[in-house]
Amino acid sequence: METSLHRELKSVYGGGAAARQEVPLAGYRIDVVDGDRLIEIQHGSLAAIRRKVSELLATHRVVVVKPIVERKTLVKLDQADGAVIDRRLSPKRGSLWDIFHELIYFIRVFPHPNLTLEVPLVEVEEWRYPGHGRRRRWRRNDFQVADEKLVAIRERHAFRSQRDLLELLPRGLPRKFDTGELAAAASIPRWIAQRVTYCLRHAGALREVGKRGNAILYRRQSCRD
Repeated sequence: METSLHRELKSVYGGGAAARQEVPLAGYRIDVVDGDRLIEIQHGSLAAIRRKVSELLATHRVVVVKPIVERKTLVKLDQADGAVIDRRLSPKRGSLWDIFHELIYFIRVFPHPNLTLEVPLVEVEEWRYPGHGRRRRWRRNDFQVADEKLVAIRERHAFRSQRDLLELLPRGLPRKFDTGELAAAASIPRWIAQRVTYCLRHAGALREVGKRGNAILYRRQSCRD
């Protein structure tokens, strides 16, 4: 079932007068066709549209919109289509670094000269009610999501090339750095820094240049020896 968030992002990114929504093309259904651009809104994993996007890029310009939930309000209903009984802010917060959790499954597609990856940081409301859905095992506090609604777009980022990804690296990194130094400079866990370097290396933005003890050293591809 399409969520309100998906519909609202289609309106935001396909708001041109000539834009058409849910257009059949090349055996696929495209969220928005705006002139010669194909726009795909993907709140789920990028892995799910990897083949679709790869095939479309051979003949079209494609914009993939991958929202990251920076802030979420949980709206609890007493039952499906029932009354609101509670609202609270989720303690979980997203950040732009989360895009690397998805790029790790998209490295064979991005970068590409016909591809733009749009990453809006959004605030949403998640409407939920008690229920277990199709879970085989369930707990007393299980819930089902009725809908997800867009409250605001806080920031918008566009990635088209390796250089755009490199811009995310914090300033002050050594010319040669390991994932521990990246984690400290960016204030992120080291396991996230490891995903960042993996994605940047496969995108051609970083290369391995040796070791310091057991730690692999990386350097920006734009750096010269």
